Amino acid sequence: MGFIPTVDVEKCTGCEECVDVCPVEVFEMKDGKSAVVNGEECLGCESCVEVCESDAVAVEEE
Repeated sequence: MGFIPTVDVEKCTGCEECVDVCPVEVFEMKDGKSAVVNGEECLGCESCVEVCESDAVAVEEE
């Protein structure tokens, strides 16, 4: 059982908070927006969801 992190690029403001807070480097900045680059590493801690003020990040169970 794993987790699937996603970023809604329409909502993402490019603040980089999710990139900074993620303990396993799931996110990376691409073209000024956050992007999931290592989704398989997601621990499901939802730190990224908590710091995202624009509600652009979601984490679902696989």
